[in-house]
Amino acid sequence: MQIGKLKEEGGDYRGFAEKVLSEAYNYDYGKVFFNPTLTFGDQTFRNDKKGALAYFIGGDPDYPNDYGFALKPWVKARFENANGVMKGIQIYGTVAITMGNVWVTDKDGNEVMVDKTWVFKKGKDGKLRIIVHNSSLPFKPSEVK
Repeated sequence: MQIGKLKEEGGDYRGFAEKVLSEAYNYDYGKVFFNPTLTFGDQTFRNDKKGALAYFIGGDPDYPNDYGFALKPWVKARFENANGVMKGIQIYGTVAITMGNVWVTDKDGNEVMVDKTWVFKKGKDGKLRIIVHNSSLPFKPSEVK
């Protein structure tokens, strides 16, 4: 949400997005499997920081189909674990897995729900960072032929 707000205000949204990727994701320390919602074909999976940044802010000629998911002026987000509070969480030592839904709302009140799975790993510095980010739009049986 802050990335889009910074862009609208003329701030350093790119620098902030890079900081988010460094702090929230494991790209600076090891491998990350990133499958964002609105990707397809040979650019579905983003296993490096450059690809993740392109997804969030667009503008990278190597990723021409990215328009900057995080640049949309989202004003609200919420997460709900699958099947209740703790049923959508698993913890194994320094690794935690969550699965559930995320709802994001834009400034016009339009809400989008996506299915999310995140895997977090606790680093040597004690911080949790995302090592797997899998996101998809929910299946709609009426769209299958």
